Amino acid sequence: MTEPLDVAGLQRRLAEFAAARNWQPYHTPKNLVAALSVEASELVEIFQWLTPEESARVMDDAASAARVTDEVADVLAYLLQLCEVLGIDVLAALDAKIDRNERRFPAP
Repeated sequence: MTEPLDVAGLQRRLAEFAAARNWQPYHTPKNLVAALSVEASELVEIFQWLTPEESARVMDDAASAARVTDEVADVLAYLLQLCEVLGIDVLAALDAKIDRNERRFPAP
């Protein structure tokens, strides 16, 4: 039986994956941010010339859905690794940001 997914567990798997390949020296904040930017750009590339209607249906095509899913996973992987290296609790950071946005942009 597979264990439920959680952020800490995924960060642990990413760290173990990097450690097994001796990649930790390359996982500096600067390099992780650069990699995150590259992966986000690869996600943008999928949508770049689509109309709004086409972009809303991108997951209807199996090949496009697979590309989008892979790029989203890459973006999240680098973001989680960056948070791990910098000691940021990603869920707490997001929760705090939503709180600030709710105060900054109150609902009508």
